[in-house]
Amino acid sequence: MGPLDATDARILTVLQKDGRISNAELAERVNLSASACHRRVARLEAAGYIRAYVALLDARKIGRPTTVFVEITLSGQADELLEAFEREVRKIPNVLECHLMAGTADYLLKVVAEDTEDFARIHRAYLVRLPGVQQMQSSFALRTVFKTTALPV
Repeated sequence: MGPLDATDARILTVLQKDGRISNAELAERVNLSASACHRRVARLEAAGYIRAYVALLDARKIGRPTTVFVEITLSGQADELLEAFEREVRKIPNVLECHLMAGTADYLLKVVAEDTEDFARIHRAYLVRLPGVQQMQSSFALRTVFKTTALPV
């Protein structure tokens, strides 16, 4: 599959906002026949542009309204240490994202928790036990101003 054309971009934009839209409605919104639309979506899926279809949950309703960003500095940069850290951090259920960073910290984690006490439990049970951690700084989000999962296409 070559580069995305304008129609592919419109399909991806619509699907990012409503992954449960019917093929018929999607086709109408992007001005294609239903069969042409279906073929394009299948091609976008096969090419990996569409990784998955998911349900986005409301963190407050499921009891995880607290978001904490954790900067972690490791004691070294050896590949073995980075791999060990990354392998173990994947196992922590409350960590939604982990990014290897350029700058002062080595990693930035996005963690969800019930409240500050729950985060303290996560910190004690998981974060301080991660391999190679030299320093950790946690910042609590006071309010989410805006959040999206839609990438610009």
